[in-house]
Amino acid sequence: MSRKLKTTGLSATFAAIKSSHVVRLGFRESSPPFSFLDQANRPIGYSLELCAAVVDEIGATIDAADLRIEYVKVTSDDRIPAVVDKKIDLECGSTTANFERRKQVAFSPLMFVAGTKLMVTRSSTANALADLKGKTIVVTKGNDQRAGDPGRQCKSALGLKVVTADDHEQSYKMLADGKADAFATDDILLYGLIAHHKAEAKMKVVGDFLSYDPYGIMSARANRTCPRRWSGPPQACDQSRPAAALPEMVRGAPADRRKLTSRSRRSSRRASRSSTSPARTTSLSRRGKGRHEKQSPGRTAALRRGRCGDLRRRCRTGSRR
Repeated sequence: MSRKLKTTGLSATFAAIKSSHVVRLGFRESSPPFSFLDQANRPIGYSLELCAAVVDEIGATIDAADLRIEYVKVTSDDRIPAVVDKKIDLECGSTTANFERRKQVAFSPLMFVAGTKLMVTRSSTANALADLKGKTIVVTKGNDQRAGDPGRQCKSALGLKVVTADDHEQSYKMLADGKADAFATDDILLYGLIAHHKAEAKMKVVGDFLSYDPYGIMSARANRTCPRRWSGPPQACDQSRPAAALPEMVRGAPADRRKLTSRSRRSSRRASRSSTSPARTTSLSRRGKGRHEKQSPGRTAALRRGRCGDLRRRCRTGSRR
């Protein structure tokens, strides 16, 4: 007879995970080194390793140590709908966290920073976007190149022809097969594809950065109900805010805790400074005495030295400030 699980106080995401004992991780097939398939067709990569650590933390948060990971394939085009429609719990790929996307989903704190560049063949003479005038550039469908998107920024000025492919692997093949003159996406993904295909002698990455792309782990926006062990401010659980229903290691420390940490550090620095100077410690302890208490000339001089800091010379001579 199965015992009834206690899900009271958990967010909808956590309650579903606790009931099923399954965490669904969305992965990409061709986004090395973040998320891709190894030779045995198993999902691997930096983002997936981070998500595995998050799953361990989720298990500790909901008191379920035997959580099972289920991998779900997503593409750059359907990854956001997969999160919104709750087909996956975490998207572990190479997704840029921007304002428009935060209206639909939540992101972890920044885990990597990339930027759009161009991949061309070694035989190409192009070293920048301007050198591709009248050429064909391939971009992966659903990618957010923003300022680096040649289709929006320079298509009319340079006469560029922009084509799309379903994923990064197909974009790479279009370039390799001569169907495109350049492939535009995040620089780390371009280098990862070159390494994955061992194509250092065939391909190169060129040009300046055309965009700024901070990566994050994507998840559903939080519900109004806070997780049982939620330690942050109550308003962070409000549905109108893009706070993810994730453990603290992914959400980041609450603002009030960061303030306390800053105060503690300042107190520690003050304590260390006072402890390294016996004379200053003595003078500080004497400040607590009554203002009219009679002290010896030696003690008065020590007190002045402690108070004046850089003006010790003036204090020794007895001059007033």
